[in-house]
Amino acid sequence: MSAPPTPDPQRCFHCGEPVPRGADYPIRFDGHVHPACCRGCQAVAQTIIDSGNADYYRLRTELPKTPEAALEELNKLQLYDLPEVQASFVRNEGEIREASLILEGIVCAACIWLNERHLQQLPGVIAADINFSTHRARVRWDDTRIKLSDILRAVQAIGYRAYPFDASRQEDLFRRERNAAIRRLAIAGLGMMQVMMYAVPVYLAEAGTMTHDIEMLMRWASLILTTPVVFYSSAPFFLGAWRDLQLGRVGMDVPVALGVGLAYAASVWATWTQQGEVYFDSVTMFVFFLLTGRFLEMNARRRSAEAAESLVKLIPAAAVRLPGYPQERSEEAIGAVKLSPGDYVLVAPGEAFPADGVVVEGTSSVDESLLTGESRPVEKGPGDTVVGGSLNLASPLVVRVERIGADTVLSGIVRLLDRALAEKPRLAELADRVAAWFVLGLLVAAAATAAVWYEIDPDRAFWITVSVLVVSCPCALSLATPAALTAALGRLTRMGLLATRGHALETLARATDVVFDKTGTLTTGAFKLVETLVLRGDQDQALALAAALEQGSTHPVALALRTAAPSALQATDLQYVPGQGVVGTVNGRRYRLGAPPFVAAGERPPLSAGLTPVGLADEVGVIAWFGLGDELRPQVQTLITRLRALGLRLHLYSGDRPENVAALAQALGIDDARGGMLPQDKLAAVKALQQQGCIVVMTGDGINDAPVLAQAQVSVAIDQGAEAAQAAADMVLMSSELLRLADGIELARRTQVIIRQNLSWSVLYNVLALPAAALGHVTPWLAGIGMSMSSLLVVLNALRLARSS
Repeated sequence: MSAPPTPDPQRCFHCGEPVPRGADYPIRFDGHVHPACCRGCQAVAQTIIDSGNADYYRLRTELPKTPEAALEELNKLQLYDLPEVQASFVRNEGEIREASLILEGIVCAACIWLNERHLQQLPGVIAADINFSTHRARVRWDDTRIKLSDILRAVQAIGYRAYPFDASRQEDLFRRERNAAIRRLAIAGLGMMQVMMYAVPVYLAEAGTMTHDIEMLMRWASLILTTPVVFYSSAPFFLGAWRDLQLGRVGMDVPVALGVGLAYAASVWATWTQQGEVYFDSVTMFVFFLLTGRFLEMNARRRSAEAAESLVKLIPAAAVRLPGYPQERSEEAIGAVKLSPGDYVLVAPGEAFPADGVVVEGTSSVDESLLTGESRPVEKGPGDTVVGGSLNLASPLVVRVERIGADTVLSGIVRLLDRALAEKPRLAELADRVAAWFVLGLLVAAAATAAVWYEIDPDRAFWITVSVLVVSCPCALSLATPAALTAALGRLTRMGLLATRGHALETLARATDVVFDKTGTLTTGAFKLVETLVLRGDQDQALALAAALEQGSTHPVALALRTAAPSALQATDLQYVPGQGVVGTVNGRRYRLGAPPFVAAGERPPLSAGLTPVGLADEVGVIAWFGLGDELRPQVQTLITRLRALGLRLHLYSGDRPENVAALAQALGIDDARGGMLPQDKLAAVKALQQQGCIVVMTGDGINDAPVLAQAQVSVAIDQGAEAAQAAADMVLMSSELLRLADGIELARRTQVIIRQNLSWSVLYNVLALPAAALGHVTPWLAGIGMSMSSLLVVLNALRLARSS
């Protein structure tokens, strides 16, 4: 028996991959410490050893060729079901689990349909959505009914492979798929050129000028050159067709494999018997053009998914931790995945932040453009928050880690984007249903064509049937919508407008009305205390009481009062009344803070016009009035002009004083403006618009906006707003640039145009190509070109959205 491989200190003891610099994941085995490339391999290897299966490492004769080979061992041992292994890629919601998986072996839209259908039929699987552009699956399951290892095994059972999502592994998978496609394409191209060299003289030779032995020599040479094209370059078609037939269905590979196989077999028989026609040139040309189309389509899909993939890669692999900070400044290079909340890290200029955190030392400018779409660097200093994945530009910063892994802002964005990419709108579902029956209809049409032509002209029946089999393409029909949506959602993400629901783009394109909240949406929300009128006590005491009552709120009014207060007290028993104010106890006394009707019914605050009044009162009566001023965002007027030019009706619904709302609406030219609205008033107003047939887009930022955001057909939350508003929203504006809303509506409308163009082209191509092939006007090699180009054209047309400005 061969000896176990000698451990390499530069390679992972478990999977054999190179160990990244700074990675510190020790595996203890037989009295020695071995390195691991990541936390997952460390957990898996240690569990194998601790569970009594250490002979796996003692008896193996070589390291795994790839990480995927190591993963096969994991499937056998069911270690993916262990919590310590799932910690890095599975999100838990009680007994409900959600994970992103990479699928290997996807070649066309039919593969997506098959895998989704297969997974959704498994007991315990709640949802399974796969994005064709990224080959990434979002799977939700009930862990009490089915285990992750069972899901991975179910994917393998139908001829595909699934792995937990990892950005580097996905990059490696794409590189291997691309290299394999290039090799198959090169063999097919070389074979096609050589076969054509032998076929052209036969075609051009006049009758009687080429002897029989020379013609047979040409045929045998063509057979030898065509054989590797059929059995190597065409192997994915035959394997895919066999897999489909084993599962009792007919996918797109079935007619392709039939066409190639029948033409090759007929040509081999004609060569062997020295009777009949040969189609070696048509076979090689068909395979070459089909592989060319798929290769170009693969690269185009890769480009359309770049936005989503770029987000995943923002978090750096390594970080510099300061274990003794603030007492000492010793530095320790570790993997970013080993950071914990409370750690201090040093981020040098030009490096990305490894986690979400708070700056504790230093000042610098930070580039958050990939996350927010804002091109201007943001100044950061002590006390400011930083987002993992953003780039430090100017000087070193010491940051205290607050959130890591799946809890970071970036992970949340990627998760929401995955959900939006995976959810299928109605048009895509309809196209998939049509495509599922299309291939069966194509086979019936091919059989009918063969029968008819056998009666009309038996010599032409065979190649006409082959042309019918290969000319038609349901992949273009299935790709029409997802290709456009992937490109558009990627473009939206780069702009700083994150779609969190799959229907958002489709519905946004049909919007007729836009409803704005005022504070924090059209205005900066950066309220400042402009006036203070104290009726009892002194100003500092009144501000301290107000700051205590607002201590847990993120509302702009609360921030302004806390900022203006010279000191803060402690409030207890806080009770928030949506749209009105807050009640709490300070030093044993009950106080109310909020809008005038809530604080003192019937009293009119004696403050300057245009200010937002906030009152403070106790059991006796009003203590003080605070006048807060807010200012418009710089781009609001331009936004209103652009939205009106797009034919949208505009509305302003706010809980602010009616006179303040009316003044702002008049300045902006908004006709329907209502102030003093409670959350239920906004909800009723939006419902009234919807009952009139309006498609409503609602924008908001506060907790009180969550109900109306959920009611609107499309809801847009401002990123700086409350989490409840973002959770209820279909889209999140990641920056303060409101013009992105108008850009998003224009892009949504262009997306619908592209989708209609793609669907129209797919239907038109099949309507024209199928009869033309059945009538004998399309040769097999020309059919291969048509089939390949139909899918490629759909993807390239969708890429126009990714390039749009």
